[in-house]
Amino acid sequence: MTEYERWRNTPLEDPKLTQELEEISDQPEEINDRFYRNLEFGTAGLRGVLGAGTNRMNIYTVRKATQGLANYLNKKKPGGSVAIAHDSRINSELFAREAASVLAASGINAHLYPELMPTPALSFAVRYLHCDAGINITASHNPAKYNGYKTYGSDGCQISLEMADRVLDEINNLDIFSEVKHISYEEGVQNGLIQIIPQRVTDAYIEAVKGQSLLYDVDGGLKVVYTPLNGAGRMCVTRVLSEIGFHDVTLVPEQAEPDGNFPTCPYPNPEFREALQKGLELSERLQPDLLLATDPDSDRAGVAVRHNGEFVLINGNEMGVLLLDFVARMRRKNGTMPEHPAAISTIVSTDLNEAVTAEYGIELFKVLTGFKFIGEKIGELEAKGQEHRFIFGYEESYGYMSGSYVRDKDAVNASLLICEMALDYKRKGKTLVDAMNDLYQKHGYYINDLLNFVFEGQDGMNKMTAMMDALRKEAPTQIAGFDVVGHSDYETRICFDGDTQTPINLPKSNVLEYRMENGCKLMVRPSGTEPKIKVYLSACGANREEALALTEKLKEAAPKLLGI
Repeated sequence: MTEYERWRNTPLEDPKLTQELEEISDQPEEINDRFYRNLEFGTAGLRGVLGAGTNRMNIYTVRKATQGLANYLNKKKPGGSVAIAHDSRINSELFAREAASVLAASGINAHLYPELMPTPALSFAVRYLHCDAGINITASHNPAKYNGYKTYGSDGCQISLEMADRVLDEINNLDIFSEVKHISYEEGVQNGLIQIIPQRVTDAYIEAVKGQSLLYDVDGGLKVVYTPLNGAGRMCVTRVLSEIGFHDVTLVPEQAEPDGNFPTCPYPNPEFREALQKGLELSERLQPDLLLATDPDSDRAGVAVRHNGEFVLINGNEMGVLLLDFVARMRRKNGTMPEHPAAISTIVSTDLNEAVTAEYGIELFKVLTGFKFIGEKIGELEAKGQEHRFIFGYEESYGYMSGSYVRDKDAVNASLLICEMALDYKRKGKTLVDAMNDLYQKHGYYINDLLNFVFEGQDGMNKMTAMMDALRKEAPTQIAGFDVVGHSDYETRICFDGDTQTPINLPKSNVLEYRMENGCKLMVRPSGTEPKIKVYLSACGANREEALALTEKLKEAAPKLLGI
């Protein structure tokens, strides 16, 4: 209440924030939710609901986070530089300019993209311009009421755990009003500390994406419907596809233009059929080979494929394995497969990738959830002079990348590869559904699913903490009637197999994994960006029906496991 009253009595630059604070004066629960904590800053930066308060996204929380980053950078090397991008969300351009103004006031050069750009383009600009850090204003695929602030290191990856902790220390030492430096955007431009990123950087990014092409004879023989979901993907995706040779691309008109309200897809996540509804309606009329969708910051890509007269969604694990197999096969065919090739995936992604990489003699690295860890692994290879070994990386949440020119998932790159792969199979008389069934028949029917349990507000945070604590205190001996034969705690970094304990050689993470006697697997993890607990399910059967039946049993058992 003290902090609420301080905000209420401070002359705020945005009158809408003051109005919000007045309107909730008799709503103690709402006041508590806005002020019970500072918006959490971690390796994903900030993400939260727009509005007034310390637990909301507004110009003051953005400025404070940027001042913390500026102080950290200036202690390392005064007068550095930061690249900034933004997507189509509400206040994204405003927050990008506010961040630039704080950096300029702190003596740091800010390089801004002149238009909304995909997240991977920001990662590219950091490396291309030799910046010390990067900021992207986006909340990825969250609903319209959210915005966010992603922070990148000089390597183009989202910041490391160590850097996040040090930036957070700087943020926590600041008063949100009196200790944040700020000049006007116009003054920053005039004194040369705020500069517009030139077109040559965008062109270089596009050329780097095109350099990942694996089909050298694209003849335009693929019909595509594409939706950027009112986000940042349109320009880059359509340009890359056109310049490679895919000319029959139709945009979903209701979702073609940037619009942070996302009027036709309240939850603009290409993982969900609801977000693709307008694209599916258009596809029913035009009958394309595939419907392609990128999320608002264009780092994730989703696909629906025309198969036997209907449109079938390909999930993130399936697309990741399809692309992994396609990249490996085409690299081998084109004579570009490196010696000792390497692929990178995450601990929650399908185990089918192990079978595919074994077939091609690819070393598979498994990292923690979050594409930053894939980027960091590429950096480790680069430090050893082995960057050329990397051929593909993916995570189950629809993030893919085949080149090391960026260090974050890239839906522009993924869109190119997906279209080339679909065309390659079309020439063989197959769809991507056929191709996936071929992989299942060859390697086994691996079925993966994901359950999300949402817990809003302070009470929700407490419930999620209690659930994870209870599971750690007493690991289950059975799940869905199947004996648990081993489990791993990525927080304590210990793997338990019977009486045997082995260390886990990964950074600490709040993830629990349970392995069952029949090869099934269940993993539990609180989301790092949304108020939810995620439960990852994995089953393998002799056929699809058997694997699906096992998955359904795991689905039924998950709420009981969490105590819901």
